[in-house]
Amino acid sequence: MIVAIQCAARKRAGAGHLRTPDGTPILFVAKPELAPFARDFVYARPDDDSAKGQPWRQVLLRYNEAPGNNPLGLFPAHELYEKETYRLLVDRFGIRKVFILSAGWGLINASFLTPYYDITFSAAAEHYKRRTKGDRYRDLQMIPSDSTDGIVFLGGKDYLPLFCSLTKDLRCRRTVYYNSDTPPAAPGCSLIRFNTKTRTNWHYECAGRLLDGSISLPAP
Repeated sequence: MIVAIQCAARKRAGAGHLRTPDGTPILFVAKPELAPFARDFVYARPDDDSAKGQPWRQVLLRYNEAPGNNPLGLFPAHELYEKETYRLLVDRFGIRKVFILSAGWGLINASFLTPYYDITFSAAAEHYKRRTKGDRYRDLQMIPSDSTDGIVFLGGKDYLPLFCSLTKDLRCRRTVYYNSDTPPAAPGCSLIRFNTKTRTNWHYECAGRLLDGSISLPAP
């Protein structure tokens, strides 16, 4: 079984950055033109040109293919976020079976070396950080196309459309946990309501229940 969980806003201290040719750190955001002035880094979108003849997304993929000694100090995705839940999921299910739905990069494996970024679907976020429906992204989708493992998705309604879009061509069973009174639109997915009074970031509570065995993973 594969567990996919949405990303988090808070990143760990010391997270590495991709850098411009002159060494300036890149801070990836949704709308650089709206971002506040910064002296110490350059704003960019993941699919902006890197000045190396390819978008930053491609630069990141190439870095992952041959990271060497990881000179930029990028964290694997499950190590990037402050919340311990990501590490616990990897400990429980294995690094090949945990994927993170990132608003900046797409559906990435927990081992994928990921730079610091500040992109979210949350309507509460500042405008320059918020990815909206009309924004164009060449999201990654790293679950193998021939996978027969079922997928469980843990995340809020703002992230669900991207999960559904990126996984619609997979033939495996997709199960979505939700906590709203009304079931969300998730074409082709099985829905399971997670009952909780928590309304913000409830998916971490759901993950905790999966980890301690108080709720079981659905059949593949």
